[in-house]
Amino acid sequence: MSRLPVIVGFGGINPAGRVSSNHAYRRMVIDRLSPREAADTYQSLTTLMNLETDPADAATRSYIDTHTLIRRIESHDVTQVPIQRIASLKTESDVHDFILNRRHLPESLPSSWTVTDLADGEVRVRVSGNLDVLFPDTRVARVSSAGQVPTGFDPGAIYASRNHPRGLQLTVFGASDALRSSGIPISTLKAHVRPDQFAVYSGSAMAQLDEDGYGGLLRNHMVGKRPTSKNTPLGLPEMPGDFINAYVLGSVGGTAGIIGACATFLYNVKQAMEEIRSGSKRIALVGNAEAPILPEVIEGYRVMGALAEDEALQALDGTTTTDHRRACRPFSTNCGFTVAESAVYALIMDDELAVELGANILCSVGDVFVNADGFKKSIPGPGIGNYITVAKAMASARAILGSKGLREGTYMQAHGTGTPQNRVTESAILNQLAGTFGVSNWLTGAIKAYVGHSMAPAGGDQLSAILGAWKHGWVPGITTIDHIADDVFHDNLHLPMDHVEIDPQQMQGAFINSKGFGGNNATGLFLSPFATRKMLERKWGSAAMREHAARNEAVARASSDYDAQMLKETVPPIYQFGEGVLSGEDLQIDEHRIRLPGFELAVELSQDSPYPDMQIDD
Repeated sequence: MSRLPVIVGFGGINPAGRVSSNHAYRRMVIDRLSPREAADTYQSLTTLMNLETDPADAATRSYIDTHTLIRRIESHDVTQVPIQRIASLKTESDVHDFILNRRHLPESLPSSWTVTDLADGEVRVRVSGNLDVLFPDTRVARVSSAGQVPTGFDPGAIYASRNHPRGLQLTVFGASDALRSSGIPISTLKAHVRPDQFAVYSGSAMAQLDEDGYGGLLRNHMVGKRPTSKNTPLGLPEMPGDFINAYVLGSVGGTAGIIGACATFLYNVKQAMEEIRSGSKRIALVGNAEAPILPEVIEGYRVMGALAEDEALQALDGTTTTDHRRACRPFSTNCGFTVAESAVYALIMDDELAVELGANILCSVGDVFVNADGFKKSIPGPGIGNYITVAKAMASARAILGSKGLREGTYMQAHGTGTPQNRVTESAILNQLAGTFGVSNWLTGAIKAYVGHSMAPAGGDQLSAILGAWKHGWVPGITTIDHIADDVFHDNLHLPMDHVEIDPQQMQGAFINSKGFGGNNATGLFLSPFATRKMLERKWGSAAMREHAARNEAVARASSDYDAQMLKETVPPIYQFGEGVLSGEDLQIDEHRIRLPGFELAVELSQDSPYPDMQIDD
């Protein structure tokens, strides 16, 4: 029997707020929500941002609106970005004479230096010729917009973070949020599957680049500091997955951090989908975390010509003031993308287990396709691979939902970075293939307009908007734009500048498109909860689904209770440092299985060859 990967939990944090219970999505369409739903989301953000004011107060709501989504960078002073300037000092006598503490002397003295001891540990240094120095300086950043998590939310302050890089702090919160949002305890998950049938696929595209990760490793020696013992291991790009295994789940199952630049989230979803389809895994926690709002990273992308610079934004608007909120303008006249931070995770399990546990059915993974670009003129430039991924995903939707289902019951969440190149190339792909498959006026969103481009988790941000639309009936419009650029192809596309109301039962499928640096293209098809339930009822029967619904009452109540608790206080994430550590002596091993404490089922040791047609006799 076929196995359908069902998403039963979803959570994390991005510039719009907490992802679970659709709060981040709700922030994007908050002007279309009912008063009760809007109030809950303002309450969620008030708690998350550690505000002590009334979330119903107009001033509080105005503050929240201003300090979420894309906005002026707050994590560092963009008017005083530290730099070093190289200089060569000269004197009329061609000799430099100065005094300093002996411990400040270089270990390898330049040949032009003469050192004489003085009292109190000081020395006199005489330098013949020019003296090369670095002067501390600052500069004003040319990019001052970013998608930052809500002001006041500090992921490292709500658990014992111990100098963890920010990306790993976001990981711990995001993974915990997704797991708790499912309403199913981790102990229950461990009781129903073998230890090796639980997988974690997670990582970061950029690695951890702040001072507690690779930033400290590469920078400290050059600024008079020493790297720490944590810089190298905690900087590794797959470390988000390692942290989840070691400190959140205690998992001994499959693990990987599959990296595909801006398509990384879908790469990891594809791995989970294939493992669940094959039956080798039954549960997978999938997601990514990224914290790239650093002066060095922003400058690196800026010199590529990839980011929306302040002067360019001002020129677009004909003003001398930067409109930070509208820095990202997908498919309109624009000038670059906007860096963002985020951590988004999905708990995925096979349909049989979802039905058995009464799990929440948020959606299911229909298909994910990945293709490279072939030969390229420029490594970050676009190529042909995305034509293949989009076409294959649309063909898969046609096969699952039927031609009418594809044409009338799907929409696209585009990569939509807000760069001049993306608006042309991605619109050309989507427009042509919509025509090829007979789709007219294809609804196409681009939520980077709200939250920016978070690199690895970007596809997760897009999925959060899809799940929210299926729950609340509004597809977020591209509200940062007031026109479609002349060079955008949209004969067959609907690129809305305002929110679009949909019927969640009619919109049965949605696509996520990702175009990554280096030719990393991925397109995913996700099936609505309505379509997923229809598929499950066809497979398992109406009686089984009624039993699922009965079991789901307790699960849904647990999910709701978690959300209610998070509305009141930010619950510390799951973080079990040094707890439940096992050694070989704790295992029960024989030639058929391995039993582990904390897991009800054993790891089964295969008795069959994977190559039966090439069997070598004993």
